Amino acid sequence: MKKFRSLLIISILVFSLVGCGLQRPVANGKSILHLALREGAYSEAVKSGLKEFERRNNVTCIVTEYSEADLRETIADSTKATEEGSVDLCMVDGSWMAEFAAGGVLANLSDYGYSLDSDIIPATTDVCYYNGDVYLAPYYGNVTVLMYNKQILASSGYEPEDLGSLEDVMKVCEYAKGIGKEGFLYRGDSYNNLVVDFLPILLSYGGWVVDEDYRPIVEDDNFYYATLYYKDLIATGTAASKNEIIEMLSTGKAAMAIGWPGWYVSADQWTVGFMALSGRANPSSAAYNSNVYGIWTLGVADSSMHKEEAVALLQYLMDPEVQLDSVEAGGVPCRYSVLTNQEVLRFHPEYEEICNALESGQYRPIMTEWNDFLEILGRYLEAIMKDEVTPQKGLMAAEDELQELMK
Repeated sequence: MKKFRSLLIISILVFSLVGCGLQRPVANGKSILHLALREGAYSEAVKSGLKEFERRNNVTCIVTEYSEADLRETIADSTKATEEGSVDLCMVDGSWMAEFAAGGVLANLSDYGYSLDSDIIPATTDVCYYNGDVYLAPYYGNVTVLMYNKQILASSGYEPEDLGSLEDVMKVCEYAKGIGKEGFLYRGDSYNNLVVDFLPILLSYGGWVVDEDYRPIVEDDNFYYATLYYKDLIATGTAASKNEIIEMLSTGKAAMAIGWPGWYVSADQWTVGFMALSGRANPSSAAYNSNVYGIWTLGVADSSMHKEEAVALLQYLMDPEVQLDSVEAGGVPCRYSVLTNQEVLRFHPEYEEICNALESGQYRPIMTEWNDFLEILGRYLEAIMKDEVTPQKGLMAAEDELQELMK
């Protein structure tokens, strides 16, 4: 793909720091900004845009990459840091917003003149506001997709456009199992991954985990039937980690899995296809929005001693031209101007699917109890999948614990 770099680089008003007398750490005469990023394609996209910013603004950006769990802990602990240079700019999962906002972890970007422009897909910004002000910017358009091995799909008699419901997904996975392959690969390596893997299935059955008042709705018919389906679906395959899923789908050892756009960089796109789930449980059922957001946003730590520069870097990384350039590094911006760009689509036709999914996605519940909630729900889902408890009894017990948690 040809280089997308535009000559347009936004101006950074670094001189405002000097005017307020802020003492900044320096190395070889350059200011230092510390970035805490999610490892993988997400951090690679950010890193692709740093050199020009550093050169034009006499700044050194030090990047530390973390697993999801370690990143959350690092950012949460930044409020306790007193030493220089702990966290300035950070990647934040949308499900952490309630906890971080309540805990004063993030800086108010509106206070520094930052706002979200109309080119950003509106639904992706829902998690970015707190009390009407901007605290986050949607950077990487992670949203669940159905990943499939192209050869297995074709030999089963299906084309991608034929996958109109979960019933069709089951048929392909059963076919794969019948010819000695793995059918559906599910992420059973943590409660978080198991729950998030299950959510698109739950949504396709018209269910969800909480109602509009954040009361648990686990013990209902939609949840029950989604659980039965998921149990049968994973019986066609096996549990696998992210890297195992990518390898097994790429080499034709397995048929399908729930994946994320950030995995495109690793998967062999000659053999692996991607599409949004239809949102239908069966051909005659209603179609629901079944796309779950895992968007990686950018924020500034409230404990940062150089917020102005960190906000300037965030604004630079969110610039449409810089984000267009990030596609070469595996970036998936939440911008219409990038996801509908004809040259981008020539090399990444799947971005059209991603744009559609991002327009109607759903964030996980934005509540301070979410991490405890998913631990409880994941524990019971795992027990159900392992036949340690029946679905009915498991969901009843989960509902009881979740009701107690949400009191």
